[in-house]
Amino acid sequence: MQSNPKISVLIPVLNEEKGLGTVLKNLYSSATTSQIEEIICIDGGSADRTVDIAKSYGATVISSKRGRARQMNAGARHAKGNILYFLHADTLPPKGFDKTILEAVENGSQSGCFRMKFDSKNPMLRLFGWLTRINHTLCRGGDQSLFIEKDLFELTEGFNEDYFIYEDTEFIQRLYEQTEFKVLPEYVITSARKYRDKGWVKVQFHFGMIHLKSYMGAGPEELYRYYRKNLLT
Repeated sequence: MQSNPKISVLIPVLNEEKGLGTVLKNLYSSATTSQIEEIICIDGGSADRTVDIAKSYGATVISSKRGRARQMNAGARHAKGNILYFLHADTLPPKGFDKTILEAVENGSQSGCFRMKFDSKNPMLRLFGWLTRINHTLCRGGDQSLFIEKDLFELTEGFNEDYFIYEDTEFIQRLYEQTEFKVLPEYVITSARKYRDKGWVKVQFHFGMIHLKSYMGAGPEELYRYYRKNLLT
C-alpha cells in the first residue's frame, strides 16, 4: 500500500430517500481522519429523492444498471481512492471507522469487515449480530460493510454481476480463499427493517436456505428465483 492511502466510500442505492441522509450524516460525523477521498452513491434508477439527498450531502452520484453487484463494480471503476469501503444504504459505520480501516491496511490486512449489530432488541437478532465476531465465511454478509484494497479488488475481478442477491457473500468467499480476511472489533449498526417487515423467523429461515442451496451448488439464477418467491412476495 502506498503512503498516505485514501478511502473511497461506495454506497449502492435504490429508492433510499428515507434513510440515506442519516447514513451520509453519520459518515461525516464518524470520520476522524482527512483520508476519505470521496463518498460515491451509485444509483440503480431511483424514482424518489435519493439522488437529490445524496447530492445535498456532498456525495458524488453516478448511475448504473440496477443490481448491487453491478452498482458496486461501477463505483469501484469510478473510485479514486486506493482503499474501497462498500457500505449498504441502511448501515451506520462506527466512530473512527476510517482510522480503524487505515490501521488494518497498514498492518497488512488487504480486506475485511466490521462486526455488526441490528437496530433491534430482538434476542435472536442480537445473537446473529454476536456471531459476526467469528472469522468464518458462514458469519459474513454485506451488512457488515467491506473494505478492500483497490488493487486486490481488481485482481479478483470484483463482484460477480450474475448475482442479484448473495453477491457480497460470494465475493467474500473468494476473498477468504486468496487473502487473510480481517474482522475488525468495532460494530456497524444495520437496519432490521426486512426482519420487522417479514418476520425474523421467516427471513432467517429463507436466508439459511439460500446459504444451503449455494453450498449445494445452486447458481445465481436459482438463488434469485428462490429469494423472489419467498421474500419478495
